[in-house]
Amino acid sequence: MHDTIAAISTAFGEAAISVLRLSGEHALQVAQRVFKGKRVLEALEPRVQHFGNIVDGEGGVVDSVLLTHFRAPASYTGDDVVEISCHGGILVTRRIFELLLHHGARAAEAGEFTQRAFVNGKMDLTQAEAVMDLIHAQSELALKAATQQLEGRLGKESEHLRADLIELLAHVEAYIDFPDEDIDPDTGAAMQKRLASIQLRVGSLLDTAHHGRILRSGARTVICGEPNVGKSSLLNLLSGFDRAIVSAEAGTTRDTIEEVLHIHGLPFVLVDTAGIREGAGSIEQSGIDRTNREMARADVILEVVDGSLPRDAARRVPGLEDRRGYLLILNKSDLGLHPSWLPDVERGAILLSCENQEGLDPLRAAMRDAVWTGAGAGNSHMVAINARHQACFQRAAEALVHGAAALKRNEAPEFVAVFLREAMEAVGEVTGRVDVEEILGAIFSRFCIGK
Repeated sequence: MHDTIAAISTAFGEAAISVLRLSGEHALQVAQRVFKGKRVLEALEPRVQHFGNIVDGEGGVVDSVLLTHFRAPASYTGDDVVEISCHGGILVTRRIFELLLHHGARAAEAGEFTQRAFVNGKMDLTQAEAVMDLIHAQSELALKAATQQLEGRLGKESEHLRADLIELLAHVEAYIDFPDEDIDPDTGAAMQKRLASIQLRVGSLLDTAHHGRILRSGARTVICGEPNVGKSSLLNLLSGFDRAIVSAEAGTTRDTIEEVLHIHGLPFVLVDTAGIREGAGSIEQSGIDRTNREMARADVILEVVDGSLPRDAARRVPGLEDRRGYLLILNKSDLGLHPSWLPDVERGAILLSCENQEGLDPLRAAMRDAVWTGAGAGNSHMVAINARHQACFQRAAEALVHGAAALKRNEAPEFVAVFLREAMEAVGEVTGRVDVEEILGAIFSRFCIGK
């Protein structure tokens, strides 16, 4: 990775400024070929903006710019980096980019600057992934989680786990390789205790996968119920504008309607669905089928009923009450609550009036609690793993289960070592560090082997 790459780092379109970035062994030389200031670029102070012009091959001025250069390794990528801030026109930005390519740089591939930062040891894989999470964050909690991951919180926790596994594996490997040495390995009971502690910590990280998915993709929230109970009115009320058509005619909503909103700092993907009823026509039935599919993959289900009518008159969706994230909404409370619904209110059903906009705060709080509970939900130092981290930790957890079982059955230490090594490598993949040679270092530093 010694070639020099270039890219337009700001979004496409017109703006006050655009930023172009160079990184690589010859970044300064490429920039010097197009930048004309008071002095040569090599003599300019790093990390300070310098005014000058970008010129073409004939000496014509393309634009007046501010240029900043960062000397390796004190840069984002760990290589020499040059950043050029020009006027934010599409044409002028493209022209400067073409000049950089003409004078020796190549167009960077997607994510290549951050990839170089990882390769050069400026960040681990979790921090590299956090860069994109930070860019795509759509809520305060998502931003907070991405910032803490970028600062290395998840990486540090993973490395601590890996270090403990290396130490444990070093004991087992030493006992296998030097059975006659005067080494006092951990007893089986003590090793089981240490394994159990590591399993608990891996399990705690796995428990945050749900929160990570919610922060990155949003909680899929399906509004369901009979026609004319106020589903579309609820969508409009939560959204703050008329997103769905509201009509007294049954079957108005025949397809799913989606809207993204934020509640207590969490993203929710709100889905208004077709009213569920018997005797629907073929088109309306197609919408009902989509409703059933949406409910099957929902994180939160808001079943809306007309609370002013008797409970027995409501056509409910069977089996929903046992689902995680289920909330019963008793709408039309402005018309008075029918007494038959009182037991449901005692069990947590939410009174709502879309007409008078009453009951929204309890509903929002209940929606938050439906998806943001359990491990890490109230933690100010938030860790929220993504799908890749989850797969790695899941493999580690499975290997630890097998290792603990082998240890409990008093199987040969070679079997225990195999499972510990699998767990260590899986945890190492989280940060991008898989170096089995470290085990040898741990063995020889801990025991007096070379006598």
